[in-house]
Amino acid sequence: MHIEPGLVAGTKIFLSYATAAMAIGYTAKCAVDTAKQDGWAALALRAALATALVFCFFEVLPHKPVGVSEVHLILGTTLLLIFGAAPAAIGLTCGLLIQSLFFAPQDLPQYGMNVTTLLVPLWATAALAQRIIPERTAYVDIGYAQALRLSVAFQGGIVIWVGFWALYGRGMGAENVSSIASFGTAYMAVVLVEPLIDLGVLAAAKLLHRLKGSMLVNQRLYSAA
Repeated sequence: MHIEPGLVAGTKIFLSYATAAMAIGYTAKCAVDTAKQDGWAALALRAALATALVFCFFEVLPHKPVGVSEVHLILGTTLLLIFGAAPAAIGLTCGLLIQSLFFAPQDLPQYGMNVTTLLVPLWATAALAQRIIPERTAYVDIGYAQALRLSVAFQGGIVIWVGFWALYGRGMGAENVSSIASFGTAYMAVVLVEPLIDLGVLAAAKLLHRLKGSMLVNQRLYSAA
């Protein structure tokens, strides 16, 4: 998703700077925790891979403007399960920034809104994963119902945040509300696809036994907590 330019204008946009700073600050804290546990090299490798994938998700995969934003296949839960929460968050932050700087400079003023809209749902999804995936279950062994719940949390969070920015910027007018509804309806269709992709990627990872213990992937991918 990319918030429509001008959706939030004037002094109102400063709220997005504050929310982005808090989201990125929390990401930095969790990145340090991950580095202490797995090592800085592992964090850097996973974050770099996640960044490259996020850039491809935004710039290469099909995307379509709908209502107040754009519909993208971001695969946030896939990044979370394969690389871990902190590398996934870094990947979303940096991939979005690279795409905005070099390919869509018109989106730079909305960067704070966009990064908040991605990171907060990601961290909420990470918290949900801890609750619904048993400690003795490796991520490669999760089922469709669990993948679906994670996808609904991530994609639903994005829709909620986009709706918030639209209402905050333009109010409760009928046209604005209709645009929000159009975006939300189109975006939640991603929920039908993402769990299948998640399970496909996890099944492929399960076959790649050589990745077990590798710095390239989240240790929880193959080993229970």
